Amino acid sequence: MRRLAIRPGGIGDSILGFPALEHLANDATLEVWARAEVLPLIHFATTKTIEGTGLGLLGIEKPSPKFTERLAQFDEIYTWYGTARDEFREALSALHPRVNFLSALPTDDATHAADYFAAQVGAPLPAIPQIKIKPASNRLILIHPFSGSAKKNWLLANFQLLQRWLETTGRSVQFVVASHQRIPGAKVVEDLSELAALLAGASLYIGNDTGITHLAAAAGANTLALFGPPNPVVWSPRGERVRILHSENLDDLSVERVLDAALARTGFEQSRA
Repeated sequence: MRRLAIRPGGIGDSILGFPALEHLANDATLEVWARAEVLPLIHFATTKTIEGTGLGLLGIEKPSPKFTERLAQFDEIYTWYGTARDEFREALSALHPRVNFLSALPTDDATHAADYFAAQVGAPLPAIPQIKIKPASNRLILIHPFSGSAKKNWLLANFQLLQRWLETTGRSVQFVVASHQRIPGAKVVEDLSELAALLAGASLYIGNDTGITHLAAAAGANTLALFGPPNPVVWSPRGERVRILHSENLDDLSVERVLDAALARTGFEQSRA
């Protein structure tokens, strides 16, 4: 049995879909088409970038013979991509007899996204995303202060004050960012596998509702996630070592509250300068 799974979305959405993808790989040879940035994290299947397959042109241009032959190699196709586009559904259905079109967004605000995606393919629940990786032990407190949306971001000034207060406990605190993000002294990490190992080896990771926070949780890091909108019941990272601090308005989340939660998760005595 050969299966193709087409999984769009950024880092966080993709990681929440990992339990569903791994289930599809249990009794079949699985190939996953996804965004390039997440491919290094997929160790349970062969992978290709969605961008490199020509899939985006399906329903717009006539598919090439090479693309048609490629699809014919699979016994089943599961796609979370393009399912809201009628022309895409029609074109893909015409090319393959066994296509499963799956909703890429949960329709139930009381069901966690990982469970929603897992249930679509009959995977066991609860679904806990896990990335098996060797921790790069560093005993740092790591902070990623950004996300893809400003409304999800706790103020950078709050993170910087939190850093100073945590450093009064004698622990080293390091900001981690991508190359397009700028914080003086921050560690820049581009490869997600390298970043997952770094997060897994930290004494604590603190971050917003972002893909990097989902990466930390799935890698087994001691994780403190700061959540405003959207609904954490649906979109929060999962794991035994994850704690969520939720506030409808992140501006109302005080540095003192985050500090207390961080100290509790690392066993420090509280000390504020």
